[in-house]
Amino acid sequence: MRVTAEMVNGHGTTHGGYVFLLADTAFACACNSHGPVTVAAGADVTFLRPTAEGDQLEAHARERSTSGRSGVYDVTVSRDGDVIAEFRGRSRVISPGRPA
Repeated sequence: MRVTAEMVNGHGTTHGGYVFLLADTAFACACNSHGPVTVAAGADVTFLRPTAEGDQLEAHARERSTSGRSGVYDVTVSRDGDVIAEFRGRSRVISPGRPA
């Protein structure tokens, strides 16, 4: 994700909501990669470094554990190899035809 001028806050750094959005999108792709419809049950993010307009951010998700309908996934957001944020998402598989 390329950080644009619209994504920075009054301090000139990327608004944390955009970093969370990127991590959450990678989490959604990872937890839905098995096939059943899966939604977020919760998530936490730790911001480690600021980023700014023009920075290119990458998110890499990995499944840590699943049990029944629940799962835990970690996402690392980085810029040029430097870790920007760590995200942990908790997933829940929902029943087919049931609204999220």
